[in-house]
Amino acid sequence: MRSSRGFRVAAAAVMRVAAIAAVVAAILRAAPARADNVTELVRQLESDDSDKVRLSAALNLTKLGDPRAILPLAKALGNDTDQTVRGAAAVGLGKLVTDKTDSKIRKAAIAVLTQAKNSDDSDFVRGEADKALKAIGVGGGTPRVPIASGGKAIYVNIGPMASNTGDSAVDAKLKAVMVKVANKTMTKISSNMASMPLAWSSGQPTLAVFNPKSASGFYIDGTVEELKVKQTGSSMTVSCKINMLLASYPDRNIFGFPKGAASVEASGSRTEIALAREDCVSAVVEDLIAKRIVPTILTR
Repeated sequence: MRSSRGFRVAAAAVMRVAAIAAVVAAILRAAPARADNVTELVRQLESDDSDKVRLSAALNLTKLGDPRAILPLAKALGNDTDQTVRGAAAVGLGKLVTDKTDSKIRKAAIAVLTQAKNSDDSDFVRGEADKALKAIGVGGGTPRVPIASGGKAIYVNIGPMASNTGDSAVDAKLKAVMVKVANKTMTKISSNMASMPLAWSSGQPTLAVFNPKSASGFYIDGTVEELKVKQTGSSMTVSCKINMLLASYPDRNIFGFPKGAASVEASGSRTEIALAREDCVSAVVEDLIAKRIVPTILTR
């Protein structure tokens, strides 16, 4: 019985992925596009509340073939909450990124596609990202990507993190979890990219070592702003909201405030609730770094 049920679940998942792919393909064939619409389409893709409008914008930007659409599509692939929009963005990058694309933009697009291929929650998006990488000519593998043209080094400094739950013991634990997950996530990502160390050969670098041509630094920090435990039927739901900060390093001029939230189900035991807190915070930190912070670093 279990194996039969597992087969039905797997088959249903495949059918959902196929259906999503069919919808994207059909809309891509049918959607009209005009060459004077790039700015408006980018605005729709980045800020419209409707998934359908954002999807249509991604598809029309792809049809236009304007290179100005590459970075907005890359941001949509990393940030959009709808898997169909992310999939369409991946398709667009596969069509728009060529050998003639500006080297910095090309490398940023490849890095975002690689991240989506390796870690997006959707099978559909991972598949489209893989196809796009192959279309671009990197074989769908995991390229070692310099952050900027000329192989400029990027140093990433991870801050101490903070937690505002009101319980000092819980706050201390969650801060440690955030630092651990942030380092683990950045280490995993940087291992697939050239010139992006988490450590500097002579300790923490000073402002004197950074210049626009050879090296630049970034600072990442975050705060657990809200943590709630609510009974839902016979189980408990742990929800968390996290604000992160992205700044230059070492001067810490802030230019980004990505935010995220998640919820995790748990039994009523203290141990399970404590683990659910950590799982919730870990999931949000990993997602924000992989899908929001790194893509932002790559495009600066």
